Amino acid sequence: MNRTLPMPVAHALAAFIIGLGLFAAVTPSPLYQAYSTAWQFSPLTLTLVYATYAVGVLATLLLAGSISDRVGRRPVLLVALAGLMASTVLFVFASSVTSLFVARGLQGLATGAAISAAGAALLDLHPRRDPGSAGLSNAVASSAGIALGVLIASVLVQFGWLPLALPYLVQLALLLIAFAGVIWMPEPVTRERGIRWRVQTPRVPAAVRGPFLLAALTVISSWSLGGLFFSLGPALGAALLDSSSAVLSGLGIVALAASATLSQLVLRRTATWLGALVGSAALAVGVALIVVATAADSGAIFLVGSVVSGVGFGIGFLSGLRALVGAIPAEHRASVMSAYYTVAYLALSLPAVLAGLSVGPLGLERTFEVFGAVVVLVALATVVVAWRARPVPVALTGATTET
Repeated sequence: MNRTLPMPVAHALAAFIIGLGLFAAVTPSPLYQAYSTAWQFSPLTLTLVYATYAVGVLATLLLAGSISDRVGRRPVLLVALAGLMASTVLFVFASSVTSLFVARGLQGLATGAAISAAGAALLDLHPRRDPGSAGLSNAVASSAGIALGVLIASVLVQFGWLPLALPYLVQLALLLIAFAGVIWMPEPVTRERGIRWRVQTPRVPAAVRGPFLLAALTVISSWSLGGLFFSLGPALGAALLDSSSAVLSGLGIVALAASATLSQLVLRRTATWLGALVGSAALAVGVALIVVATAADSGAIFLVGSVVSGVGFGIGFLSGLRALVGAIPAEHRASVMSAYYTVAYLALSLPAVLAGLSVGPLGLERTFEVFGAVVVLVALATVVVAWRARPVPVALTGATTET
């Protein structure tokens, strides 16, 4: 009797785990206002809690992100999912700020292991080993995980029973499903014998560095905006939409992530260089609109800017990731994906932490204007790099090459 999942199901499971990692990352965001009210902590404390998560993710990616290339995807995923379940239980029973620090730190460590192994497994387990489709699955799962995580948590906080526990109980149920699936997942990696533990720092082979640069720039511009939204989005949404509702406060994040997901599905066949170019340009326009919204105190412009930014986020992130995934040698998948996610989570966390520290001296609106301008500059730089990566006609032969 065959006790392993069919390849299409296993591929979908890997995508589900990636989405679940982002789902878990954003679930606490709509709850922070309630935590702050209950335990009377400052915005600086909230920023430090988020920083603890980011440090955990980056520590795992930098020190052990490529280990699944040697020991296999399944063992790493099982340990990572167990860690995520343990952190979720800590969130359910959190009774102080200290509990949040411990839960967020453990969640970060587990997330780093989960996303690197699942990102590599996504291509290993694709029925046709198609890098383009695997990149699409990764990007859509990430954007959908963010959108659903914020939406479900916001609704449950606003209307649910036990609002500080119910979002995590939903998350725990999803993690249990993923854990059970990994038990039956086929192992695509031949485990090395006599493995000795050593630091597994990510490495990008020379042949992959061109696609890696484009992918890194697209993820820096898109995920840094995501970090700003996780840090400032609920407060900015509440101020511009003039509401204290958890659902309305999170509407900007949902609009960003939902439009990103839709753009990835609709524009998935766009050439990678063109998608990176158009996506980065749209991201710059969308962020500029949000900056205008903060100056004009306009909730409508804020939501339009969130949607436009989301379209740019989605297609830019997808195109850069597709260009990278198609160039990675099989034996370096986890290592390169760990390097990629290290860049991604630095982009997600560093602006969020710095923005959180800047709100006190600068104010909410001014902080977003300053950091939004930086995102626009990175997006415009990505437009230039994407243009240079376009297919170039070769003289006389009429052939084309891609850089």
